[in-house]
Amino acid sequence: MGPDRNAKGGTGRSGFKISDIGFVTGQHRKSMGRSLLKRIFNRALHLMARFLPGSTSLRPFLHRLRGVKIQGTVFIGDDVYLENEYPECVELHDGVAIGLRSTIIAHTGGLGRIIIEKNAMIATGCTIVCSAGQTLTVGEGSVLSAGSVVANDIPPHTLCAGPRIRALAKVTVPYTLQTSHKDFVRGLRPLRVADKKER
Repeated sequence: MGPDRNAKGGTGRSGFKISDIGFVTGQHRKSMGRSLLKRIFNRALHLMARFLPGSTSLRPFLHRLRGVKIQGTVFIGDDVYLENEYPECVELHDGVAIGLRSTIIAHTGGLGRIIIEKNAMIATGCTIVCSAGQTLTVGEGSVLSAGSVVANDIPPHTLCAGPRIRALAKVTVPYTLQTSHKDFVRGLRPLRVADKKER
């Protein structure tokens, strides 16, 4: 974890400092300072950008209005969810393509920053999540295969794919709206090797 991994007030590759946007660990004080009208306007633009046509024209234009930093020409597919509350924490470089129904979130327990570099391709249904104080970079020319989940940097010119889904445990307490996370976890029973092979 060098200087690229932003600690409070640290500087990332593009000179970004978390303190520049009011980062406070575990709290979203910046949103509290925004006017309700501005937040509603941002959400309306976001909704339009998700569903209106214009993957290389109207959608990028609407996201720019929201505050997403977009350089050059990018492709944004249908129903792409680009950081709802802090669009200024996402940066897309020239030639980036983001496939249908992908999700990019730059605030998990606090603000982070996501940079998708030139000519990177994010396939259908990918999720990119950045932790508080982190600058997550998808390197130039990298490709994320469909359904990938990314929480760490991706080196330039790298093809990445998530592992196939696998059974991990037997669920004895269903995870419903009434179930606490703690009870759900307590009810998990590890699968034996024989059980895993059958699935």
